[in-house]
Amino acid sequence: LLILFPQQSGLYEYKIFGRLADVPPKLCADVYMDLDFRKEWDQYVKELYERTYDGERVIYWEVKYPFPLSNRDYVYIRECREMNVDGRKIWVVLAKSVAVPQCPEKPGVIRVKSYKQNLVIESDGKAGCKVYMYYFDNPGGNIPSWLVNWGAK
Repeated sequence: LLILFPQQSGLYEYKIFGRLADVPPKLCADVYMDLDFRKEWDQYVKELYERTYDGERVIYWEVKYPFPLSNRDYVYIRECREMNVDGRKIWVVLAKSVAVPQCPEKPGVIRVKSYKQNLVIESDGKAGCKVYMYYFDNPGGNIPSWLVNWGAK
């Protein structure tokens, strides 16, 4: 895990490298993209769905935050591509926040307007996969950046 500290925001960006020894890369990508399955295992999901607006698939995700903090929500686009690079299959997932008039902000919920995630999955040459992820979001509100960073650790 490599944590970068961008001077402009005071918040961390994350670069994560890992290996899942017994998870094939296609299965890893399929699970990652499965919103319905996420609702089963992630206790912090309050609402999560995908809709098409103006021909673009958009995801809405509301996350439960602990008291006394307000919930956060994300509106973002995401795409997964299976690529062949020099004979290696690589799955690339790109996601970023977007503004969509059909998903207005809700009272009492803070919209995360700055969110970006890049994910790369490939075979480890055995039965598992190697994973690289870059992640950043700014949860907004009046949470001090030191508290956000402490909670993320």
